[in-house]
Amino acid sequence: MTNRRAFIKNIGVLGLATPFLNKRDLFFSDRKLPALGIQLYMVKEDMEKDTPGTLKQLGEMGYTQIESYGGNKGMFWGMRNKEFQKLANGYGLTLVSSHYNDEPGGFEQQAERAAEIGMKYLICPWKGPQKSIDNFKRFADEFNKNGELCKKHGMRFGYHPHDYPYKKVDGQLPIDVLLTNTDKDLVDFQMDFYYTVTEGQDPEEYIKRYSHRFRLCHMRDVLKERLPKGSEEESACDLGQGIINYPHLLSTGLDNGMKYFFVEQSRFYNETPLQSAKANIDYLKRLRLA
Repeated sequence: MTNRRAFIKNIGVLGLATPFLNKRDLFFSDRKLPALGIQLYMVKEDMEKDTPGTLKQLGEMGYTQIESYGGNKGMFWGMRNKEFQKLANGYGLTLVSSHYNDEPGGFEQQAERAAEIGMKYLICPWKGPQKSIDNFKRFADEFNKNGELCKKHGMRFGYHPHDYPYKKVDGQLPIDVLLTNTDKDLVDFQMDFYYTVTEGQDPEEYIKRYSHRFRLCHMRDVLKERLPKGSEEESACDLGQGIINYPHLLSTGLDNGMKYFFVEQSRFYNETPLQSAKANIDYLKRLRLA
C-alpha cells in the first residue's frame, strides 16, 4: 500500500497523469529527440528467428539507433562485431550500446570488441536485490573499475537500474548509494522511467539532482487503468497510452545531459512485439516536447 500511495502522490506532484497533457494552455515547443532508438530485447524472438529481416523492419519504421544485450548469441547475435555493424548500418541503424553478461574473456574483451566498431556504451543491466547496502557500495567500486576500462578504450560505462535500487535497504535507497559512490567521470546511468515511477519515485527530481548522470533512458508507459502494485510488469503499456508525461520528462532529460533514448516494452496487449515497436515510434515521431 505504501508504494501505491507514493505512486499516486508523485502523479499529483509531477503532473504525470494524462489529463495534464490535454490542457489547452500547456506549452509545447518544436523540440524533438535527437534520435529514436530501441532495445533489441523487446523484439528478441524476432531477432532470433530472422536477424536481418527484423533489423530491416526496425529501420523502415524509422528507428536509427539500437541497443543490444548479452543474450544466448551475444550482443552481436552470433556474428563478428564488424559483420553485425555492417548489417545494422545497411538498414540505417547504429549500434550505440549494449547490455552485457559475463562472458569468457571477461569484461575488457567485450569492451575491446565494442570499441572496435565505435559503440558508445557497455551497460550493466542487473545486479539483483541485496540484503546489505554494503553490497551496493561494492558494486559502485566495480562500476568505477569498469568505467576506467571503458575509458581506456574510448567508451563509457553505464548502469541500468530496475526496480530494486528504488527499494530501501538498511534505511537507504541503493540508487542514491550507487550515484553517490560512483565517479561521474567514469560511470553514467540509464533511467528506466517505468521503474522509477512505479516504485513511487520522482524521475524529474533524479534527473535534475544528478544532472548529466542519466545519459540514457528506457521508455514505456504505465496503464492508468491499472495503478501498479510496485513495479509489476502488468502495468506496462505502449507510449502515449498511459500516465507518464513524456513531453515534459524527456525535455527535462535533454536539459540535463540525456543523449540516448530507447523504447523497451515488456507487455504486449493484442499486438506483436514488432507491432508494439511501430506503435511506440509512431508516438515518438508525433511527440512535441514541453
